[in-house]
Amino acid sequence: MGQETRSDDTAPVSYMDRTRAFYEAQGFDRAYRWAHHDDTPWAPLARPLSQCTLGLVTTASRYPRAELEPRKVDSGDMADPPERLFTDDLSWDKQATHTDDVNSFCPFAPLEALVRAGRLGALAPRFHCVPTEYSQRATIDHDAPEILRRLREDGADIALLVPL
Repeated sequence: MGQETRSDDTAPVSYMDRTRAFYEAQGFDRAYRWAHHDDTPWAPLARPLSQCTLGLVTTASRYPRAELEPRKVDSGDMADPPERLFTDDLSWDKQATHTDDVNSFCPFAPLEALVRAGRLGALAPRFHCVPTEYSQRATIDHDAPEILRRLREDGADIALLVPL
């Protein structure tokens, strides 16, 4: 078999290069800095998944946000999941896909099915919406600790992070 060749219109887009160019075009003084952690807090599960309570965290919002509106941590009721989450203010490929079906990107119903099947112990009583801040400081100092506090308050053992 020969080596696959791609035309320019089908070549993959380098996300990091694209982001650098975007920030440069916006006139920012410094290039975008990606978060980097030498000490990642991952750990094996203390018990089987079938005995864990899962907290769901998404970057979508429960309400439509204006472009420059301040972002805040928000929570909703897992017992009454929304039929829609708001995503228009986020950066994602709106030409290639949509977010009309909430379960296609934020799996409320599939997670409930896993609980019913006994594969997952339980769902935390709330789901949480985290702002998409371009400030690592705001994320580290405010938003992440607030999400962690809420997950612990809900009795979550594990969290599923659903970024958009």
